[in-house]
Amino acid sequence: MAEVTLSAFLFDMDGVLIDSTPAVARVWTQWALKHGFDPEYVVRRAHGCPSLTTIRELLRDSDHEAENLEVERREIEDLDGVVPLPGAVELLSALPPDRWAIVTSCTAPLAKVRMRVAGLPAPRFLVTADDVRNGKPDPEPYLKGASLLGYPAADCVVVEDVPAGIRAGKSAGARVLALRTTSSPAELALAAPDWIASNCAGISLRRADSTGLTVAIDE
Repeated sequence: MAEVTLSAFLFDMDGVLIDSTPAVARVWTQWALKHGFDPEYVVRRAHGCPSLTTIRELLRDSDHEAENLEVERREIEDLDGVVPLPGAVELLSALPPDRWAIVTSCTAPLAKVRMRVAGLPAPRFLVTADDVRNGKPDPEPYLKGASLLGYPAADCVVVEDVPAGIRAGKSAGARVLALRTTSSPAELALAAPDWIASNCAGISLRRADSTGLTVAIDE
């Protein structure tokens, strides 16, 4: 059990707070088959990155914006199995609302639909793919989130589930807690997070006051 002091949390959404894996897999499998790609590779590639980035990298000569709008439409419509992950609702409800932000690779409409369906507390601070020029693994999303909270990224802890997100958090200068909800422990370890836990149920708030937060992490 590690005890950690920090100013604020920066949470990824899918795979950290919400289990949307079945829906993501269904939508991207359909997209991959339509364009002649290996579905398993595409689904793995799409996790943790903006959908527009994945489309641009795989479909070099196409209308990327139109493809992205179609993927977004399908993801907004496919909400079967979108549920909160263990401990997520309880942790967010326990934290002061000005001490956490959600930083997701989803677009704003998709993020808001999934949060509502999963029953998450509405974040005071939200960074989506619509708010940045460069998505994860670039540090821009987490630097933006830290800025909205009003703290240096170095004083924040990023909570992530995939290597691209871990690298984004580390590049921003934050400490990173990786969760074993999506990627294998070996994949997470290669990205060099500071801690690895099973899920948000392994994060316990011990203290919250004007000087910061103290949490226990069950590694």
